[in-house]
Amino acid sequence: MAVNKCVKYLLFFFNLLFWLSGCLILAVSIYLRVSKGGNQITDQYFPAVNLMIAIGTIIMVLGFLGCCGAYRESRCMLLLFFIFLLIIFILLVAAGIAGAVSQNKMEDWVNKQLKDMLPLSKQPDTVKSDLKNLQKDFKCCGLVNGKTDWSPDPFPESCRCNITNSPTPVPGAECGSEGYYSTPCSTRIINLMKENMVIVLGIAFGIAVLLIFGLAFSMALYCQISKKDGPTTNA
Repeated sequence: MAVNKCVKYLLFFFNLLFWLSGCLILAVSIYLRVSKGGNQITDQYFPAVNLMIAIGTIIMVLGFLGCCGAYRESRCMLLLFFIFLLIIFILLVAAGIAGAVSQNKMEDWVNKQLKDMLPLSKQPDTVKSDLKNLQKDFKCCGLVNGKTDWSPDPFPESCRCNITNSPTPVPGAECGSEGYYSTPCSTRIINLMKENMVIVLGIAFGIAVLLIFGLAFSMALYCQISKKDGPTTNA
């Protein structure tokens, strides 16, 4: 019995697309890690970039394995490919459900972690410098309670804002009557985490759809090769 060439080449090109998607995810994730990393305060709250690096690497390896299995008509490679895809699909669904359910708990956890850093006067200069840069970029002041988080030290210039110049690159940035940002940085961090969570869940959903097609194609080709070779033929 001949192997259906249509299924074979569909699986091959699917895995080629899968491999290219992994390359793209890995490249973008590495760029984000290199260009946006380096802040001790925010790095620990944005594990999504590290997660995407791992996902991109795994997708590249699986795409290569699937291409080889389809081209060589190897039952062993196709079966391994199917099993790994199934495991990743289950993990993605579980992670997506857990992420969607735990969004409310995330805010409490971040606030607790940031409160543990108070008072800021006891933090090392590197942390203070990172917070000043964060305040400048996010248009915020202090970690949780506003400018009082800097007490007894005076709050830095990065907390100050221009009341007459309302347009800012950060939506919702409020300039207090005394000329400093009234929004604490915890609010900005939590909002950014929620935005990243939506992006990650969207990517996970897209990958899950691709995995379903990969599972169907790989199993169809595996069954056809098994019928062609017979039950006693080695892969």
